[in-house]
Order: sequence, then C-alpha cells, then structure tokens
Amino acid sequence: MLKLYTNKEYLTEKYRRQVFPLLFDIVFKKDELVLNYYQLVEEVVECDIIIMPIDYAFFIKQSQAFRDLLKMLKINKKPLWVYSAGDYGYTNYIANTYTFRLGGFNSKLEQNVFIMPSFICDPYKKQLTQGFLTLKKEKRPNIGFVGHAQLGVVKYMKELLSHFKYNLKRVFKKVLVDAQPFYASSIKRAKFLVKLSKSDELNTQFILRNNYRAGSQAESNKQKSTKEFYNNMFNNPYTFCSRGVGNFSVRFYETLAVGRIPILLNTDCRLPLREVIDWSKHCLILDEKSKQSFESQILEFHNNLDADAFIAIQQSNRELWLNKLERNSYFVEVYKQFKAKKE
Repeated sequence: MLKLYTNKEYLTEKYRRQVFPLLFDIVFKKDELVLNYYQLVEEVVECDIIIMPIDYAFFIKQSQAFRDLLKMLKINKKPLWVYSAGDYGYTNYIANTYTFRLGGFNSKLEQNVFIMPSFICDPYKKQLTQGFLTLKKEKRPNIGFVGHAQLGVVKYMKELLSHFKYNLKRVFKKVLVDAQPFYASSIKRAKFLVKLSKSDELNTQFILRNNYRAGSQAESNKQKSTKEFYNNMFNNPYTFCSRGVGNFSVRFYETLAVGRIPILLNTDCRLPLREVIDWSKHCLILDEKSKQSFESQILEFHNNLDADAFIAIQQSNRELWLNKLERNSYFVEVYKQFKAKKE
C-alpha cells in the first residue's frame, strides 16, 4: 500500500471540482478498489508520497499553504504528486515532482509526467443500454464520427481570435498554462474528414457539426445529441479521433470505452501508461508526415486484421478501458509503477 500525505483542509466540497482525482476517489467516493492500494496518513513522516491536494493553478494562490508545502518537501525529501488540470496543463519546476495532466506535447514533456485518460462515465451504463457487442469485419472499413468540425475563413478567424485572447491571459498571468502554438482543431478535423468521405475504399458515417454538442442548450437536445454521438460510435468499428483545444482527444477514450477502434491523428501527443500499454495493438495512429495517405494507412491497418483479430481488438479495447483507463483502475496501474520503483 502507498501511504499518502496531503493538506486535508482542501478536501472539502468547496474544492471538490479542483481536487486531485485520486483524492476524489479516496475521500469523496471512498472507492473500494483504490482504498486497497492507497492510504491517507496523518503525519508527513509516515508517508511515501506527498500530494498537492488540488489543481496546481489553484493551490499556488493559497500563498501560505504553498510555502508550507515547499518547506515540507525540503525537510522531508519526499516525492510530490501534482495535478495540473485543464486543456493546456502547466509544467512546474519543483524538484522531485511527478505531474499528472491530460495532455501536452510528447517531445517537450519531461519523463516524470503522467498523462491521465479523460475520466468518462461508462457509456454502457446510460447511453448504450443494449450492452457491449462486437462488430464483424467488412471488406471496406466503416468509420464513424459525430462532432464539431467546420471549414471556412470565418471559422478560422474565430478560432485564431480565441487563441489570441487566451494567450494574452497567459502572458498577463490571468491563467497558469503552458504556451502552445495555434492549432485550428475544428478546421483541420473537417479537412481530414471531408477528404476521407470522398474515398471509394472507405465507408464513412460522418456527422459534422458547427458547434460543440451541436450547440445544444436545452437538456432534451443535449440528450439527443449525446445519444446520436454514441450510437454512431457503437455502429462503426472505427472512429476518427483528433485533438481539440488541448493536445489530447476525449473521443479517443470514449471509443475505447465503447469497445471500438480509434483512428488517432498523431499531433505529438503522449498516451497514458505507455510503459505498460502497447498502443499499436489497440488503435491506428495516423502519421500526417508519412508518404502514405490517410486512406492508405487505414486500409493497410484494416487489411492486416483477419476476422478473428478484428473481433479481438474490440474486446481488448473494452477490457483495456475497464481495467486500466477508468479512474480507479488507472490509479491502480500508477500504484504498480511507483511500487516497482520503491522496490
């Protein structure tokens, strides 16, 4: 068992949305699986790891608590776990720190960064009540997508302006995030999807929307758009996934949870648990720099799977999400890695 120490003053309803995800399972949810591997202790000398209780960007504003933490680290020489929330995430330079974040650029991230999956609810508990089923292999790959993807100069300018405004906030310290170059995610996504939809070798079921969640405001419309989203994913063995504002794709994890095969556009992203998961066995990662077209890369991947392997990868992806990418199971995998380092 790993013994954890944190400032419990921040483990309250007031900070519920900012709390380190592992602490959420320990304190708020009291998840039985997690509690088999982690224990909160009262004294820092008893712990294996010190955890910053809430998102880094929020905690450093608590000036006295932050200074106390730095002093504690200096005296006790314990490793620190830090949670950096949001689309961008933030790189801190505190010694002996492991940072947990959703995304970032693999070529720029330090080795002590843990990429977290997007922690989503199981689609089969609410949206796909028919239960998990696999799809048989067809001659032509069936690829789905439902989501925000729009072309046009006006859209480009809107995204550029939004990026500029956010970058100004970063420069003037209104938000604490890493700098990242402009990336017109919805436009690039639309460009690739339109091109794939014109292929005679692919069966594409794409629904391109001009707004996130189809711009839905009313609860009934949100439910309808969510149902449409998951039905499309369930009915197609492949789903096209690419990054959004941050350099990660929530859709990637939703596809795995449904037990389907992600086609992920590589944008220098780092995937979770790369030391223990061979991601090439679970998804197709498209290389934009390859001499092969996206269509050729997809067809090569599809044709290399026989009927049994096609079924097996769907089953494997569903099991992967359940056993390693749900929040509680993810932190069990993290436990195993840290326990191995201690030994």
